[in-house]
Amino acid sequence: MKTFVKLICSAFMIILAFAGSTVQAQNKPTLSAGQAIVEAIRIKPPLAFCGEPVPLSDPEIRERLERELLVSLDDSDSVILWLKRSNRYFPHIEKVLREESMPDDLKYITIAESSLRPLAFSNKGAAGYWQFIESTGTKYGLEVSNDIDERRNFYRATQAAVGYLKELYALFGSWTLAAAAYNMGEDGLKSEMLVQQENNYYRLYLNQETQRYVFRILAAKIIISNPARFGYALAPDDLYSARRFEIVEIKAVQPVPLHILAQAANTTFKTIKDLNPQIKYYHLPSGACRLAVPPGSSAGFAWRYEKLFAEWLKTRNDFVYTVKRGDTLTGIAARFNVPYRALLIWNRLSRGSKIFPGDKLYIFSNDFKTGNLSSPAANPAPPEPAAPEFDPADSGP
Repeated sequence: MKTFVKLICSAFMIILAFAGSTVQAQNKPTLSAGQAIVEAIRIKPPLAFCGEPVPLSDPEIRERLERELLVSLDDSDSVILWLKRSNRYFPHIEKVLREESMPDDLKYITIAESSLRPLAFSNKGAAGYWQFIESTGTKYGLEVSNDIDERRNFYRATQAAVGYLKELYALFGSWTLAAAAYNMGEDGLKSEMLVQQENNYYRLYLNQETQRYVFRILAAKIIISNPARFGYALAPDDLYSARRFEIVEIKAVQPVPLHILAQAANTTFKTIKDLNPQIKYYHLPSGACRLAVPPGSSAGFAWRYEKLFAEWLKTRNDFVYTVKRGDTLTGIAARFNVPYRALLIWNRLSRGSKIFPGDKLYIFSNDFKTGNLSSPAANPAPPEPAAPEFDPADSGP
């Protein structure tokens, strides 16, 4: 039912687009909803990907393209978000591609891969705008560690993706094959080409995902290049603008809570997370780091950061608890009236972490500082909830 409603809505928008862009003769009937969709996806040659012709004269190729156009148009919510987000991200991708003398069409890979979502995550472990798996990301210079995942940093991941695509083109001599290899891996594509004795993407028999992959990219290109054809008329104010920020450099001798960085930047925890999606959890790890902060906040940041961090180091000693025999994390949380999740976050622990007598825990609670304790009998230890890591997978449009 939901799919049917979306198709009707898409068709209605396409009808409006056709009505607004053409002068109808008085004796010419108005397009039906179904016919409007048929007219919209009727793509005539020439069509190219990265300057390489798409053989639309082949009925099978036309069918594969129309399928992806229909699938994309069926999800009008996502298409609208493509159009809005592309205004934020495409200008930078276009700039990098120009600097590397690479085709502009490669930017549409991000639509097929992630719909330009920074926290997009696949069931195969690919992450970020360009959907790097960990091994490929690290190969092209991205840090993927317990605390940092640069696959989610738009600028770092774009540079890595451009480097990877350039190498794939050098290997295959075709941008279309390079895109296919980006999806399935160069070894997999080379194997299929050798076994099938074929070097043309459109004539290769590949896994279903890769057989559809270039056509998904083409569908995104066709729709985004001419949204009015498909009934999408967005005003400039509808589009998302690029996030503005400044870069500060930090050399942390130990992990730094993000709320300290937010205060130093005169902003919020959420803003720091949004500007730095590569930071996975609640702390910036030790070492050298480049941090994005809101415009105007870099001036004086270093001074504020040093002051706030020194104060935090000094005062945190007032909130140290020494683990005793028989203690459990859930029991400690209940005793000091703090959420179990908060206790784990403060101490950079995960669900199931073991504690031992003599261990030190931070409990940033006024009840702990004042000694206002709960009775264990009145507040029995709750069961351990889910892990606290603040690293949600973005499964939305």
